[in-house]
Amino acid sequence: MGAMSSDALLSRHREALALFGDRVHTVRPDQWDDPTPCTEWSVRDLVNHLTVEQLWVPPLLDGAAIEDLGDSLEGDLLGDDPVAAWDDAAAAARKAFGAPGALKREVALSQGPTRADAYGAQMTADAAVHAWDLSRAIGADEHLPEALVEFTREEVEPYADALAGTGLFAKPVRVPADADAQTRLLGQLGRRA
Repeated sequence: MGAMSSDALLSRHREALALFGDRVHTVRPDQWDDPTPCTEWSVRDLVNHLTVEQLWVPPLLDGAAIEDLGDSLEGDLLGDDPVAAWDDAAAAARKAFGAPGALKREVALSQGPTRADAYGAQMTADAAVHAWDLSRAIGADEHLPEALVEFTREEVEPYADALAGTGLFAKPVRVPADADAQTRLLGQLGRRA
């Protein structure tokens, strides 16, 4: 996260969740099974992924370990009202990250103990990129706010080269030398803008 203040991180986090949430609210009933740029995921799968990520935040920030939760956050947790499920999960994550001292804690992630501010930065970048994915999938405005693009680029730059090897991201896509920041970010993360 570098020298970014807690207030600035929380602002970017709120912005990313709001952007993704705006797209969730515009998904038409006939679009939930449509494909997304995340080749293994439908629109519903993508929204479920982000929803589940938000559901992890409160217990992890409260000191729970991943194994403490067992399989309670696995599978499709969107139920009959995916929009409400997203809204509730996003609100809980915002509240948990915004609690006094929350960003100074340490959380137990799969890769080991992680500073909560670093976890918040990762979650923010993930929500921003997936907001683009969802926008592309449902035919919504694909423009990401400039501050969110810059934040996400700074966040993923140190580990971007390793992402394709995780199997969770496609290989980087070449973009023109004069491409804008958003196109460069998306290309770096294996997306064709």
